[in-house]
Amino acid sequence: MSTTPSINQEVIQKPMGLKKRYVYTIGGAHLLNDLMTVGIIPVLLPLYKQAFNLTYTQTGLIVLISYLTSSVMQPLFGYLTDKKPKPWALAFGVFITGLGLGLTGYASNYYMLLLFVAISGLGSGIFHPESNRGVYLASYSERGKAQAIYQVGGNLGQSLGALILPLFILSVGLHGMWVFLLLAVVSVFLTIWMLPWYKEQLQTSVKLKKKLSGQNNYFGISMLLIAVILRSWVQIGVAGFLPFYLHEKGMALEKADLFTFLFLGAGALSTYIGGRMSDRIRRKGILVWSLVLSIPFSILIPYAEGIWSVVVIFLLGFTILSSFAVTVVYGQMLLPNNLSMASGLMIGFGVGAGGIGASFMGALSDSYGVGFVMHLFTYFILLAIVFTLLVPDDRKLGN
Repeated sequence: MSTTPSINQEVIQKPMGLKKRYVYTIGGAHLLNDLMTVGIIPVLLPLYKQAFNLTYTQTGLIVLISYLTSSVMQPLFGYLTDKKPKPWALAFGVFITGLGLGLTGYASNYYMLLLFVAISGLGSGIFHPESNRGVYLASYSERGKAQAIYQVGGNLGQSLGALILPLFILSVGLHGMWVFLLLAVVSVFLTIWMLPWYKEQLQTSVKLKKKLSGQNNYFGISMLLIAVILRSWVQIGVAGFLPFYLHEKGMALEKADLFTFLFLGAGALSTYIGGRMSDRIRRKGILVWSLVLSIPFSILIPYAEGIWSVVVIFLLGFTILSSFAVTVVYGQMLLPNNLSMASGLMIGFGVGAGGIGASFMGALSDSYGVGFVMHLFTYFILLAIVFTLLVPDDRKLGN
């Protein structure tokens, strides 16, 4: 490999540190975006199911449509923005997300509901690749920390989505979805002020990219992507189907949704810790151990009761989601020539494939019951460990 400095090495040589003002702003926009997609869609499923008299399979399809448009499309948006960045996506991507979600409260039939969910998802798909580039440009040598702050924003959005249902939406019904139209407007004012800085950074990054000598590692990114997909099946499976499982066991829906908040909230905490650690220790080690340590808790999910169920759910979220920020930085190291596409693969396609898993798990729930799905998570984790072990060691990537 050429010894010419890569873009990462050029950035590290700069004396400037993390630009917290911009990283936290983008993280705040990420919070709003993921609250209105990954966070709220799974916990809205019982209301959608009741309002439109849906089967579990049809309910799972709502998640599938959301994730296909918001997440699976991200690598394509990332590829396009790698060629020509779109600064406006920072300000208006989340606006489209909130607009589509707000309109779902006024859908007159199931197919219109799917259309509005798709519009909301496309806004999210547009936002993520460009926002990840913004975080990268503001991170300099603290890439793990910057990505952790950004991802914690998203994870907090997901966990807060689980609170909005019992605190607000259940009391007013789907017509209360107008609140997301308001959040869409707020998101524009949150981010539009930083566009001049972002455009300036893009001009600098174009000059640095001309000196880029890193080589894309397509085998490594493929192995990492499969592991992330399997991890997302566990994440979406717990967030989307655990409330159904607990409700069938006699727990009130409002209380069951709080377990989803607990799971995702624990993940938000560990995402920050894992990201900070990744600037100092092996990223591959964090990936492997986050999966290994989650196995006993995934086994105990169907059996834990009372206070032990709270402990198990918290520790499962804390362990398995601790590598969330790490996988994005790892993906960018494996695809140094396509940074936005790398983040689109890790956050978008990898996590979005959880929607495919949700559809699959919905069909299994119709046939065998939700309890059957609760026993699958451990197998997904074991497979993820196998593929993670095949990913090249980050210490040998040289960027």
